Amino acid sequence: QVQLVESGGGLVQAGGSLKLSCAASGRTFSHYDLGWYRQAPGKEREFVAHIGGTTYIADSVKGRFTISRDNDKNTVYLQMNNLKPENTAVYYCNATSTIGGTDYWGPGTQVNVSS
Repeated sequence: QVQLVESGGGLVQAGGSLKLSCAASGRTFSHYDLGWYRQAPGKEREFVAHIGGTTYIADSVKGRFTISRDNDKNTVYLQMNNLKPENTAVYYCNATSTIGGTDYWGPGTQVNVSS
């Protein structure tokens, strides 16, 4: 079992930056692929970024968002720069076991970008 808790969300003006963190507990962190997803009001949850053996960033945020991980701290980060109002959403952390594929989700953190 893995518990995930996101932090770092908040209100920021367009053009600003936020850094989200997701702290994990429970199992060996390095055995998990990690990702960030988001869900805007009235929309489906969508992929933002992934880090495992390779790193993937959604085209919509490529060049502005960066994903990183610190296995010693059991934490994955999402650095978000040049934020836009359309980036407003609840951001969720995801961990997928590389052994068995079990999926875990955090409760999410709200990001609001004002114009």
